Amino acid sequence: MRTNEEVMQRMAEDLRLRGLAAGTQEDYIMHVKLFLSWADRPAESMGEEEIRAYLNYLITERKLATSTINTYNAALRFLYAVTLNRNLNYRQIPRLKEVRRLPEILTSNEILSLFENAGSLRNKALFMTIYGAGLRVSEVCSLQIRDIDSENMRIFVRQGKNGKDRYTLLSQSNLEVLREYWKAYHPKHPNGWLFLNKDRSGKISFRAVQDAFNTTVKRVAIPKDVSVHTLRHCFATHLLEAGTGVCRIKQLLGHTHIQSTTFYLHLLNFDSKLKSPLDIMPKKRGRKPKVNNNG
Repeated sequence: MRTNEEVMQRMAEDLRLRGLAAGTQEDYIMHVKLFLSWADRPAESMGEEEIRAYLNYLITERKLATSTINTYNAALRFLYAVTLNRNLNYRQIPRLKEVRRLPEILTSNEILSLFENAGSLRNKALFMTIYGAGLRVSEVCSLQIRDIDSENMRIFVRQGKNGKDRYTLLSQSNLEVLREYWKAYHPKHPNGWLFLNKDRSGKISFRAVQDAFNTTVKRVAIPKDVSVHTLRHCFATHLLEAGTGVCRIKQLLGHTHIQSTTFYLHLLNFDSKLKSPLDIMPKKRGRKPKVNNNG
């Protein structure tokens, strides 16, 4: 029987061979390690019952979000079905049904306050790049210096979600802040990463960007339930409000399906000129209805 360390090494190889996104690989490895630590048993000695028990623990005791629990589920399915080559009964470890709620959207003034209170020039450059270009956090972490195309005012997104390359917007304001950031930090790395981690040994992590954003939200005291991904939602919503076409926004966001982009139509602010059909019906004058206190 292999040790858990040997199993984890094999799983890391399997993830790389399938070309999953770097962020997905990191999440799967982390989630499986947490599972093995919780169970305190060799991975090869467990199966559906242990997975069920752990998922129930995440639901009832940890009270994690549905999407997070489903990521744990996917990571454990990968471990057993791929790395350990086991035939799992998926009916015994179902995914939770996700209810898609409308995310909260920040106003332009709220976003501006985040930029102004970011705490550092690096954080300001990060937030402005995510919002100004509509990037995912994993995409801003993986930006290379050569991806900033100031001549054509665009940003090259290398190997985004599902391994797709694309171009998105580079605003003049974003470019100016990135130049300030470059002069102050002089990011230098063999791989050319634009945003580096603390010891400058590699690119900045998803967690570091998330923590910086959460700290700034608390500093500004924004009462909304938001995350760093909210900046990407705001990018799409504000472009729609400005009259940009859905198909163009789909290209900028790197969506595969148009339905993913049309979702943002639900987040639009109502036009003040838009009226309910009840208000445009002809007014017919007549006797007022009697008031019935009994309902």
